[in-house]
Amino acid sequence: MDSLFQKRMVTISIMLATIMQALDTTIANVALPHMQGSLSATQEQATWILTSYIVAAAIMTAPVGILAARLGRKRLFMISVVGFTLASILCGTATGLIEMVIFRLLQGVFGAALVPLSQAVLLDINPREKHGQAMAMWGVGVMLGPILGPTLGGWLTEYYNWRWVFYINVPIGIAAFMGMWIFMKETEKKPDRKFDVFGFVLLALSIGAVQMMLDRGQNLDWFSSTEIIAEIILAGLSFYLFVVHILTAKSQPFLEPAMFKDRNYAVSLALMFVVGIILLASMALLPPFLQNLMGYPVLLTGMVLAPRGVGVMVAMVLVGRLVGKIDARWLILFGLLLTAFSLHEMSLFNTEIPVSTLVYTGVIQGFGMGFVFVPLSTLAYATLDPHYRNDAAAIFSLVRNIGSSVGISIVFALLAHNTQVSHSDLVSHLLPFGNTQHIVSAYTGSISGMEGTTALAFLNAEVTKQASTIAYLNDFLLMMYVVLFSVPLLALLHGPKKAETPDELADEIATAIE
Repeated sequence: MDSLFQKRMVTISIMLATIMQALDTTIANVALPHMQGSLSATQEQATWILTSYIVAAAIMTAPVGILAARLGRKRLFMISVVGFTLASILCGTATGLIEMVIFRLLQGVFGAALVPLSQAVLLDINPREKHGQAMAMWGVGVMLGPILGPTLGGWLTEYYNWRWVFYINVPIGIAAFMGMWIFMKETEKKPDRKFDVFGFVLLALSIGAVQMMLDRGQNLDWFSSTEIIAEIILAGLSFYLFVVHILTAKSQPFLEPAMFKDRNYAVSLALMFVVGIILLASMALLPPFLQNLMGYPVLLTGMVLAPRGVGVMVAMVLVGRLVGKIDARWLILFGLLLTAFSLHEMSLFNTEIPVSTLVYTGVIQGFGMGFVFVPLSTLAYATLDPHYRNDAAAIFSLVRNIGSSVGISIVFALLAHNTQVSHSDLVSHLLPFGNTQHIVSAYTGSISGMEGTTALAFLNAEVTKQASTIAYLNDFLLMMYVVLFSVPLLALLHGPKKAETPDELADEIATAIE
């Protein structure tokens, strides 16, 4: 079999699996109100449909490296695809909330391995000089999935029903499984590698507690809730014990500390955390801004957000060709500055902006994020021993997911707080012009048939709308500062090592011969 053809088929297969998993991080969000009615759930209960998936995926991302070593990468990949596809079918057939939450947990458990394994496979089947192009392909799946999720989810829900946001995974999963089964080679298994159960339990407790705190904090009023305080204590204590354990364990710990001594990898984790914050936090803010404040329907909202994916794809194509020719740090800097500029433009939004402005800022942000994601993913592994690749890819994806959860929680907490603050501030600026009755009379003088309580309610609604707009703009401004403050981290990165070890050189010679 032609090795080039085989490589292409493997790439297509694993990218189908990656896109399938990435889509499910956001595709169900749009359909949540429809699920709520069908499953007889309250709004708070319905959020568990999202939370269960996020928590399960976050916890099960960590042991991917160990499972791949013990089972073999191909076998684990195929098991994950089959499990994720079957769980998707079960989600589509769910008739009650408890069923849906259990099936979404299964989706998270099986889907956790798909993204890190796809990254590891692409790095392994491509020589070092083509890692930039490989990461560009991988980045398309990882970044386009969450961006296109609301658009596709809105279309399926509008013209079919919410169950199709899960059923759509079936043909994709079957195609990915067949491609892996036929074309992918199995890696060397290491059945003697011990599974550090104690280390995994500690890390799982820490990740689970953090995710629960972030997902439920807004509804429970954060630190005024005993549950949130307990989750913070559990997360901190578990993580502290986990760090102590891996540093002092005599046998193979759950994660090898030497992996984090690689400066490029450690700094890339910090930058990827920022990418996670910006990527999904901005995507989480825009739909309610467009629907609640600008009155856009679900389908139009998805169409307005879709061009952001065009910016990502164009950037991926360009940066995949530039990584080997231009210092990756300059590419990342360009992407960060472009992303910061787009967020600055978004902080100037109002509720009367034209669609062209929304599309323009979205394309720029997608373009900037594409220029950050690919070279960063390349530099993270530029100096890291290939021995750590499976574990490193798992932690890389885990940090991005946690960054997304942290970002979404922070921006929505600030959104609620700043809306209240801005509402009070706007009202205080109205009062100096007269008492409430005079304000209502002045505001409704040109509106016939509106007076008294109705007019006052109308005025309050307008003040609330403007206060919410200010709160959204403050969130966009905050994300801009987060991006700018991460720029100095680039000084800690260095380019790919020039010298190669004999084993690495032999691997590249073997690849060239094939």
